[in-house]
Amino acid sequence: MSPTLSLDASSGRDRFARRRVLPVLAFLAVLYLVAQAVGYHINAVVLTIVLMVTLCLLQIPVAIALIAAALLGGLHAGLSVEASLAAFNDNLLVGAQVGLTYVMIGALAVALGRSGLLELLASRLSTALDSNTKSTDRRIRALLFAILIVASLLSQNLVPVHIAFIPILIPPLLGLMNRLRLDRRAIACILACAMSATYLLLPTGFGAIYLNEILLANVNQVGEPLGLTATAAMAPRAMFLPVMGIIAGMLVAVLITYRRPRDYASSTSDTPVLQASSAATPQSPAQAPVTLNIGQLVMTMIALAVALWCQIAFDSLLLGALIGFMIISVTGIFRWREQDDVFTQGLRMMAQIAVIITVASGFAGVLSATGEIAPLVSAAADLIGGNMALGAAIMLVVGLFITIGFGDSFASVPILAPIYIPLALALGFSPLATVALLGASAALGDAGSPASTITLGATAGLNADGQHDHIRDSVIPTFLHANLGMLLFAWVAAMML
Repeated sequence: MSPTLSLDASSGRDRFARRRVLPVLAFLAVLYLVAQAVGYHINAVVLTIVLMVTLCLLQIPVAIALIAAALLGGLHAGLSVEASLAAFNDNLLVGAQVGLTYVMIGALAVALGRSGLLELLASRLSTALDSNTKSTDRRIRALLFAILIVASLLSQNLVPVHIAFIPILIPPLLGLMNRLRLDRRAIACILACAMSATYLLLPTGFGAIYLNEILLANVNQVGEPLGLTATAAMAPRAMFLPVMGIIAGMLVAVLITYRRPRDYASSTSDTPVLQASSAATPQSPAQAPVTLNIGQLVMTMIALAVALWCQIAFDSLLLGALIGFMIISVTGIFRWREQDDVFTQGLRMMAQIAVIITVASGFAGVLSATGEIAPLVSAAADLIGGNMALGAAIMLVVGLFITIGFGDSFASVPILAPIYIPLALALGFSPLATVALLGASAALGDAGSPASTITLGATAGLNADGQHDHIRDSVIPTFLHANLGMLLFAWVAAMML
């Protein structure tokens, strides 16, 4: 990149800081001081999450935004700096364990990329574009969308790598997307909505963890003393309508919001496409076609099957990814001495996600340590009175707000269950409606949180050439389309079930 371009970019960032960042922060500081002066106590959870979201929207790095907002929120709640740091640090271990799992599945994903499957897919799709007719473009566009949806579905159950497939599958297809003039925000919505819908509806893989081990377990633990018992068959029924809201949002994104063509710069030396696999993305028909070795295909399938079995048998995605990586290593898909290189590529691919997940766990720890989650929900309950329609709406909105802060629907269920289940039953909601309210409230915000693994994964793949912003192009589009549709359909489900 030339010195002139660097100076221009630096000047642009300086202008952005002067015109947007500093005035917004000053405005928030004035509002806070006014509230303190009149004796109005701002809920610490509300303040912390608003600060985090605001800092992210102002293009502060997500990890920095999480740490800064957590410490300021802790101080506002009356915690000392030492207590805030202790609450933050004490919860890091949970995130670090999850982060290590993502690093391992990143290594597995890179190893799978070495098999040639994804390169072959990119090559075939790119070759199919040579015909340049509008009908062909429409068919390729539909085929590409279908492939991404199927890959997202399988990533949550049959091949449980969660988001790790995105940085492997997407970068080789960016050139093709550019030729189709696809808006990458539509792709982000497809990935986020399809992955979210899968684990929220299908009780296999990650869905088995969310629906059975977390949602139903918490419903029964809290609900049994109140006469509520939920069965495994109830969870998919309760979550069907909320998931249809996510799918509706995905269709709106693809067919309406981001339907218009959008141009991106071609990959050049200034905007290199970061390849996770060993081969370059096909750029022209003159390049040698990618071929697939049958032996590699067979061993890849065996590795995936064994990884899936280990994940189910031992309830450990880390162990499954480790065994799958080892099988691919010894079968000759890549050279033995390249193991370190493959693992390092997986580490690089998932490092940012692992760090943010770890920091987000500390952020969640501070939110819990403030002791103001329960008062927030209780205040919502007081506002509801006995109005079921208003109650369902407020419960869903509060759940959305809390989950945006946590960035993880799995972690939100245990927090919301002790308050939401008694409240829902007191308002007269049926058992199915109660499960739907809790399951949807905890899931709302997951796909649109700056710290969500789903949005982070989408950005990791779509920003491989530096042309996809995490907040503007992943977080905001997925928040609007995944969450608003789910919010409406979940409210309908609560009133109908």
